[in-house]
Amino acid sequence: MASGITAIDRINRLPASRYFTRLVARVSTGGFFEFYELFLAGAVGAALVAAKFLPLSGLPYFVGAGFLGMFFGTSIFGRVSDRIGRRKGYVYSLLIYSTFTLLMAASPSALWLDIFRMCAGFGVGAQLVIIDTYVSEMTPATQRGHYIAFSQFVTYWAVPVVALLAYALVPTHFLWAGWRWVVLFGALGSVLVWWIRKGLPESPRWYEEHNEHEKANAILSQIESQVERETGPLPPATAGLAHKEEAGRFGEIWVPPYRKRTIMLIIFNIFQTVGFYGFAAWVPTLLVSEGVTLLHSLLYTFLIAIFNPLGPVIGMYLSDRWERKWQIVLVSLGIAASGLIFSFMRIPIWIIVVGVVITLLNNWFSTLFHSYQAELYPTRIRATGVGFTYSWSRLSSAFTGFAIVALLKAFGVGGVFAFISIAMVIVASVIGIMGPATNRRNLEEISAA
Repeated sequence: MASGITAIDRINRLPASRYFTRLVARVSTGGFFEFYELFLAGAVGAALVAAKFLPLSGLPYFVGAGFLGMFFGTSIFGRVSDRIGRRKGYVYSLLIYSTFTLLMAASPSALWLDIFRMCAGFGVGAQLVIIDTYVSEMTPATQRGHYIAFSQFVTYWAVPVVALLAYALVPTHFLWAGWRWVVLFGALGSVLVWWIRKGLPESPRWYEEHNEHEKANAILSQIESQVERETGPLPPATAGLAHKEEAGRFGEIWVPPYRKRTIMLIIFNIFQTVGFYGFAAWVPTLLVSEGVTLLHSLLYTFLIAIFNPLGPVIGMYLSDRWERKWQIVLVSLGIAASGLIFSFMRIPIWIIVVGVVITLLNNWFSTLFHSYQAELYPTRIRATGVGFTYSWSRLSSAFTGFAIVALLKAFGVGGVFAFISIAMVIVASVIGIMGPATNRRNLEEISAA
């Protein structure tokens, strides 16, 4: 590379192109399977209880097992990918998930179901962390929010897919119970992983941080060549903000300016998951508790789930147009208000309409914070910082189910949504008070602030 010109400078001067769209779509298939696993509990949980495979009191263990595995997978694989590379971390984690999902489908008892789900969660838990890191490093700064949102658009197709499969297969019994077929679909990740990895170059920023400049240059030249074929002659690269090339350490996320961001993201992730998964993962069970039949509950859930990919479309349009920090604050408050309204709905059409509004807000919110948290650390500790702080959302989710069941028994659906609303107000407050502005700033500029 020319003197003073870095991988960052060469990527940031590239225009939007179909190359980046294809690259993000390919890597986001891993996120599809993470979301499939996340929303699997909501889709088949009520069926497991109805089939007496699990008691209602056992449902939080089933939900929590997946999130507990994700807690360890997110925190461990985030750090591992900073050491071995984004591409290898992505492939290994997806293979672990697929193996244990296959075993989960054949679980002989509730205990083994929980054990295998925890192990599958360990594998898939790293997917979104690695994907967010990878997309942030591989796309130009001016379109970073757009491509993160597009990545979420791809992954959110998992939600209507799992809801449709649950609605179609749960009532059936071909060779074995229908819910097992729904689980088995998740194991397809192991088939797709070899196709995915062929089209994924390693992050040149990661290579550069590890002093492998020839490999970084080769990948950048390949990217530039493809983008130039699609968009025409490229503008010259100019030297941007200098940055240190050194190995990252876990302790670095606890020194200024990252300490404040780490504390902020831990608090944020503990509470955002209450609002996000408290609704998405428990809708069928909450509806059944209000007297809705299992089949109608699955139908309503599917009709709501159809709209999941539209939330990221809103994010694609707005993420880079208005400061992400304040979008997160506004949308969090919108989720809090909508959740309280949903708790009063009893007529099917209004259950669906308000459920759709919450879904759109939730998924717009998701595109915003996945982009935002990946911007707050430098390349050398990005996956470590995001992985560690994001892992707290998984740990929180592991115990949220127990709180929801307790509140449901004591106070009904209204108590559950009051809990969710309070959590989202905390989310809005911590980002509004502690969060830095990030839009249209280079990652290294944000890191140095």
